[in-house]
Amino acid sequence: MKVIIMVSIPALFIAAKDKLFGVPNMDKSELAEKVTKLPKSIYDYTYTDIDGKEVKLSQYKGKKILFVNVASECGFTNQYEALEAVYEKYKGNLVILGFPCNQFGGQEPGTEQEVKAFCSSKFHVTFPMTNKIDVKGKNQHPIYTWLTSKALNGVEDAEVGWNFNKFLIDENGKYVSYYSSRVKPDDASIVGKL
Repeated sequence: MKVIIMVSIPALFIAAKDKLFGVPNMDKSELAEKVTKLPKSIYDYTYTDIDGKEVKLSQYKGKKILFVNVASECGFTNQYEALEAVYEKYKGNLVILGFPCNQFGGQEPGTEQEVKAFCSSKFHVTFPMTNKIDVKGKNQHPIYTWLTSKALNGVEDAEVGWNFNKFLIDENGKYVSYYSSRVKPDDASIVGKL
C-alpha cells in the first residue's frame, strides 16, 4: 500500500517561519506581510547610527562590509583594538559596522553615548557604530535577520551566539562568511578576503 503525503509550498514555508524569521507564533497574515516586505539585497536595509541618524547600507556599495555585534564589558571587548587596526588598514575597500547589543550576559548596559565615549576613549574607534539593537529573537534587527537567514542571504543560516560575532559581505553585497567570537578581526581567514 502506498501512502502519499501532499504538502503545499506555503505550508512548508509557514512551518519554517521560526527558522527564517526567529519569530515564534506568527500567524499567516503577519507572515505574509513580512514576506512581501523582505528586501532583496543587503543594500535595501538601513540602520540608525550611534548619534540617531538613519544610514542606508547602499552607501557602502563597492566596499566590503564587516558586521560585528559589540559589547563593552565582554571578554572579547579587546577585539575593538584589532577591529580599528583592520579598519584603518583597509578602509579604502572596507567598512566595519559595530552594532552594540546587550543580549549576551548584559555586557552592553550603557546608553549609546556611553558606548560611544567608551569606544572612543579606550580604543580610539573611528569605524561606524550603530544604536543598540537585538541581533536575535523577537526584536531582531532586520539586518541581522538577513545575515542569519539562508532564505535571505542565499548562502547559510547562522546564529549569533555571543558578542563579537562577525559577518563579511563582499563589495557587491553578497554574503561571504560568518565568524564566531573566537575568530579575531585580524585573523587570516578574514583579512585574506579583504
